[in-house]
Amino acid sequence: MKTIKFHKGECGVHFLLNVLTEKDIDYSLQATFNTDYFEILFFKKASGIVSLNEKQINISDNSIIFISPYQKRNWQLDVERLEVTTLIFQEEFLNDFFADKLFTYRLLYFYQLSFPLTITIDHEDLRKYCKFLAEIKTELIDSKFDSSHIIRSLTYYLLQSLNRQYASQYRLPLNVDGNTQIPFLFKNLIELHFKEKQRIGDYTEMLGVSRISLNKAVKAQFQITASQLLKQRLLFEIQDQILHSNRTINEIAYDLNFSEPNNLMRFFKVQTGMTTSEFIAGKIFI
Repeated sequence: MKTIKFHKGECGVHFLLNVLTEKDIDYSLQATFNTDYFEILFFKKASGIVSLNEKQINISDNSIIFISPYQKRNWQLDVERLEVTTLIFQEEFLNDFFADKLFTYRLLYFYQLSFPLTITIDHEDLRKYCKFLAEIKTELIDSKFDSSHIIRSLTYYLLQSLNRQYASQYRLPLNVDGNTQIPFLFKNLIELHFKEKQRIGDYTEMLGVSRISLNKAVKAQFQITASQLLKQRLLFEIQDQILHSNRTINEIAYDLNFSEPNNLMRFFKVQTGMTTSEFIAGKIFI
C-alpha cells in the first residue's frame, strides 16, 4: 500500500504545513492509501464517498473530513464537480508552533474512533474557513519575516473553531476540566504503547493516578471508560492489520503481544460479535 509522505519546503519555506486544492491531488485514483500527516478537507462541492476507518462516509457540499496520520482511505468521488481545499500538516508543526505536546489529542476529531470523522457546516462558515486557508497559502508562498506568526494564529483559530463545531455536532464536551491533562495524556500514551501495554494498570502506573481517577477523567472527557478507549484502539489495529497487511492471525497476535492467537480471536469476538473469519468474509462481499 502506498504511503504519501509530507514534502517539506514545497512552498519555498520550511513549514510542516501546506494548503492544497483538487488541482494538487489526484482524486480519480481509486486505490487505498495513507499519508504520514494530518489532513482536514473542506469540500465546497462534492459528491461521492470515502472509505475511512473501514467505514463509508458520504461526501456532499459543505462537508469537512478529518484524517489522522496513517488512516487508510479510498476515494470514490465525482471529480467533474469537485471543489476541495485541504489543510495538511505534521504533528511536529503543532508541537513547535503551540508548545503543547498534547494539542493534537485535545482536538476531538483526530485519533477519533467513536464518532464520525466528518461534519457538515453552513455554507458561509465553509467560505470563511476557505478564506483563512487562502491567507495561509499566501503567507506560505510569499513568506515574510512575520509570516510564521500569521500562519500560527490562522491555523490555531481554524483548528479550535472546528473543534467547537465538531463537539457541537456530536454533543461532546470540550475540555471539561482545564486543570487536568489526564485524558489527553492517556490518549497519547495509548497511541505510543497500545501494542505492548494492554492493561489499564500499566497506564495508571505511568500516569501516577488511581484507576478510579483515570476512569472518571476519561469518561468525563470522551464519554467512554478508559478500558473502552484502550480496547477500541486495539480492536481498530487488529481490524486494520487483518484487512491491510499480509500477516496471519498468528502473526498479528504476536505483534500485538497476545499470549496466543486464541486470546486475540476471543477478544475480537467479544468486541465485535463475530469471528475474524466472519469479519473478513463480510468485508470481501461489501
